[in-house]
Amino acid sequence: MALIPFAFRPGKSALHLLDARLKFFLICLVSTSMLSASFVPCLIYSLLLILFFNLARIKVFQLLISMKFFLLLLGFIFLARCFSTPGDTLISAYGISISRLGVTTGFLVAFKFLLVMMTGLLFSGTTRPAQVKGAVQWFLRPIPFLPEKRVAVMISLSLAFMPIILKQNQKVADAQAARCGNLEKNPVKKIIRMVLPLLKKIFLCADNIILAMESRCYTEDRTDPEFQPSGKEPSFLLGSLILAFVFIVL
Repeated sequence: MALIPFAFRPGKSALHLLDARLKFFLICLVSTSMLSASFVPCLIYSLLLILFFNLARIKVFQLLISMKFFLLLLGFIFLARCFSTPGDTLISAYGISISRLGVTTGFLVAFKFLLVMMTGLLFSGTTRPAQVKGAVQWFLRPIPFLPEKRVAVMISLSLAFMPIILKQNQKVADAQAARCGNLEKNPVKKIIRMVLPLLKKIFLCADNIILAMESRCYTEDRTDPEFQPSGKEPSFLLGSLILAFVFIVL
């Protein structure tokens, strides 16, 4: 059974116990420094990601299977780079040419997108929605005229709602497959028959969440969460700074 992306998975690993504020900062640091990185440091970072996924007891292979549509998008990005980047021709047929530079740059761009996505999945898999809310609220508090509590609730609910959307999508797909709906060849009809029931289920789930919050007298004026650093934050910060430096230099 495929894992559901963006869902929190309880654990006691170092990443689970790490301060959510630091994890937010590390994601921004690594993602931005990766923009100018070459293939070798990206490969090293991918090995580190696999190690962290194993420490968090999240199966990478099953997670990639559940992300098949995102992988398909990466394939389109790779092909677009192959056909649009000028350079020495590697393959040419029927007036269409693929350059050697297009293949290398396309693969590197798609690889970076994959690493950024996997980093976000690792964050969401090891951080509770309540911790996400607290970290966002902490970062936005110094900004004037910005309702940081409301924005933090919206972001945490969006992150918590992603697994629900994916579950509902799988239920709709299973129901259509049971009625031989997967045999439909027209892509437009397939999309319409998938999207309309899915939107209905999503809105119903959203209404249920709203009713549950109102029945519990939810308000923005709540006690702020207490952050409990694990003590390993300096080591992770130092390692991330070194990794960002390697990304920029290499």
